Amino acid sequence: MGKINIIGQECAETAVLVGVITQEQDEAKVGEYLDELAFLADTAGAVTVNRFTQKMDKPNGATFLGSGKIKEVAEYVEENNVSLVIFDDELTPTQLRNLENMFKARVLDRTNLILDIFAQRAQTAHAKVQVELAQYQYLLPRLTRMWTHLERQRGGIGMRGPGETQIETDRRIILDKIAHLKEQLGKIDKQMATQRKNRGQMVRIALVGYTNVGKSTIMNMLSKSDVFAENKLFATLDTTVRKVVIGNLPFLLSDTVGFIRKLPHNLVESFKSTLDEVREADILLHVVDISHPNFEEQIDVVNRTLHEIGAQNIPTYVVFNKVDNYHYEPLDEFDLRPATRNNISLDDLKRSWIAKNNLPCIFISAKEHLNIDEFRNLIYEKAREIHAERYPYNNFLFDMFDENEEK
Repeated sequence: MGKINIIGQECAETAVLVGVITQEQDEAKVGEYLDELAFLADTAGAVTVNRFTQKMDKPNGATFLGSGKIKEVAEYVEENNVSLVIFDDELTPTQLRNLENMFKARVLDRTNLILDIFAQRAQTAHAKVQVELAQYQYLLPRLTRMWTHLERQRGGIGMRGPGETQIETDRRIILDKIAHLKEQLGKIDKQMATQRKNRGQMVRIALVGYTNVGKSTIMNMLSKSDVFAENKLFATLDTTVRKVVIGNLPFLLSDTVGFIRKLPHNLVESFKSTLDEVREADILLHVVDISHPNFEEQIDVVNRTLHEIGAQNIPTYVVFNKVDNYHYEPLDEFDLRPATRNNISLDDLKRSWIAKNNLPCIFISAKEHLNIDEFRNLIYEKAREIHAERYPYNNFLFDMFDENEEK
């Protein structure tokens, strides 16, 4: 079963997913995380054929899993000729090496999988340099695992020469490559900073959010452009900026890379220059997929990432997208169980969320164009407030224009 033929496509690799149930994450939570990992695997081009979980106080330092679960996974991998074993957590170089020896198959962790997707999705020179830098930074501490099939240079009397082991040579090459990529990135960053400066003092609005929540669809709807959008994770890597006019007010709208739980630190560091569009925005539109069962956790992930890149103090408005996909099963009158996310109506959810969080928000469907006029009006009013502060005279002209429109 190593590869599966899909009509019209090349053979897809088969994969099994592995997660650990701990005190911090129960079985239900691990199941949800593995759902997302399966989506990541699908985005990368692999077909998930099975999942394995194990309850542990903490992962084993040498093998991550216990010996019994390793045997169970290894037998399944061998019997079904599975080519990939993907772990939802980051593995150490030692764990990776030991697991590959035991499974006789390639082992990836979540970070490696995300890096692979970013490498596939990178289109521009800027994105390619950013991804390559993150890959080399991830690779550097894992060189030992890559060279276990080679005999290390022996030491001893008469054996100490000026030469280097293969690993030392590769480490030096990679360090040189990292330095070169950082230099390249610095030059591109200066060019992009100049481009941003040349845009003048137009109001800037940035779409941010978890990956696959519909940011690119909203971008296309508002700007009437054709930004690539599909039901895959990380469909957008390069920040796209479009000039948008609502009413009589022009502003710049940017669509940024989506965030995700456990986004690799190296990727966040590498993409900080791309995320300058977020840091320099006047307004953030935090897009949320309200149909996702864990949208509140996704909101927390995005907020933590915004804090990490220094954008936590920018005025933010939550845009709940995909209301057309919201489904629930109402409790009957004799059911005394407390209401949960799965059995309350959209209206009840709106009221409870707004009351609990006291944040400005709006509920739309970009795909079905539901509540879009109200959404446009919100953007217009907030952008106009900032524009009026920068250009007081223009505010007088806007008032005259609005009066004429009403007449």
